[in-house]
Amino acid sequence: MSAQEMALRVVTMPEQDAVQSSDTAQPTIRDCVERAMRNYFSQLDGHDVNDVYEMVLAEVEVPLLEVVLEYTRNNQSRAAEVLGLNRGTLRKKLKQYDML
Repeated sequence: MSAQEMALRVVTMPEQDAVQSSDTAQPTIRDCVERAMRNYFSQLDGHDVNDVYEMVLAEVEVPLLEVVLEYTRNNQSRAAEVLGLNRGTLRKKLKQYDML
């Protein structure tokens, strides 16, 4: 498995293991997002919704930034490299989410 394929796999939590069949692959991030979005829309109960794109980005970006910073021991230059961003863009995002 390539590093990119490995990066796109989601590690299941122990309680999820019981739900998943042993012969199925672990869900990808894409699978998890799709499931979460279907669940979100199914629970709206007729209410209007706006700015879903921004909501989803914020929900995904914050934990992504947190985990990458933890992985790089808060080395912003290395975190930016891991994320494929320049350091200025990373700092802008950290400020946006009050993470600086």
